[in-house]
Amino acid sequence: MIDMIIEQRRRSLGGSFEVGRVLPFAKRRMVGPFIFFDHIGPLDLAPGIDRSVDVRAHPHIGLSTVTYLFSGRIMHRDSLGVEQEIHPHEVNWMTAGSGITHSERFEHARAHGDHLHGIQAWVALPNGMEEVNPSFSHHSGADLPQWRDGGVTGQLIAGSAYGLCAGAKTCSPLFYAHLDMQPGSTAEIPGGYKERALYIATGAVELDGMRHESGRMLVLGATASRVEALEHATVMVLGGEPVGERHLYWNFVSSSKDRLAQAAADWKAGRMKLPDADDKEFIPLPDAPPPPAPPAMS
Repeated sequence: MIDMIIEQRRRSLGGSFEVGRVLPFAKRRMVGPFIFFDHIGPLDLAPGIDRSVDVRAHPHIGLSTVTYLFSGRIMHRDSLGVEQEIHPHEVNWMTAGSGITHSERFEHARAHGDHLHGIQAWVALPNGMEEVNPSFSHHSGADLPQWRDGGVTGQLIAGSAYGLCAGAKTCSPLFYAHLDMQPGSTAEIPGGYKERALYIATGAVELDGMRHESGRMLVLGATASRVEALEHATVMVLGGEPVGERHLYWNFVSSSKDRLAQAAADWKAGRMKLPDADDKEFIPLPDAPPPPAPPAMS
């Protein structure tokens, strides 16, 4: 039932701000269309924190970013002119498509202090939709259906599962949900999708007769299954249909290595518009070169 276990790896995003990187993993690049999965925090941010902790303006192509918080606040600004603070149990869904830039800043924490904890995932766009026009949507309330069942409180973040549909417009079949599980409770992991996984954000669960602690992703087979909470646990379940091979360089995702190289060149040359409300600083292109383009056919 468990095809692979992936442990989070700590990664610095600059200054003292670290995340737990789960996807991509050397032996498992994607789960369905999910190509990136970062566990943010938990992290206490003191009032007056330095701006170096913020995520300055940076670009994306070929993906949708999905930001979901258990606690804390993040201010999003992008090159479409959107300015939207995300609160716990809300969703910021940004589709980069042909190209977008955005920043993520901790302004509430700077003024008041904060306890930051959440997940940011990237969903690769399917063939034929990688170059769609960029867009942004914010979702809360009825857009994110909730349910309660035997000690489990669930919230659907995106896609379709548990007989429910979330409000964000997705480009390929997928599901993504947050389960808050009381000790001893059990929850179904949605079936009907070719690839599935669960991630333990807090607590511990039992699956396949084994105990699994927080910071671990369990990549599952396609058959339906259930997970039991051994203690109070926060569990994310996710998956969907594969979209085909995708290449990843820095913040860019594409089926074409040539397209990655073009995006890198565009950012380095300043051809990608910065957010109007946050255009004074940005993250430069990494020194490491993008993956080489495939040789031309003779």
